[in-house]
Amino acid sequence: MNYDVLLKLQKDEKYLKFLRENSNWYKELNRNPESYDYFVKKMKEKYKLRKIDKVDNIVETIDLMSKIINISNE
Repeated sequence: MNYDVLLKLQKDEKYLKFLRENSNWYKELNRNPESYDYFVKKMKEKYKLRKIDKVDNIVETIDLMSKIINISNE
């Protein structure tokens, strides 16, 4: 595997975890190091680390808090 890609993967434990769980990426990154960005995109989708996922999580948390407050007021 390309040394630069290896260094990028080792910087974050989530990348390594995703790589271990999806071993087909070893071959893909070995053959085509430019696919690293796509790898990161797929990892973020799976672990819900995209910005939209974070916003959704915040909205769900606020909704839950609102329901708890409404129940306690009744």
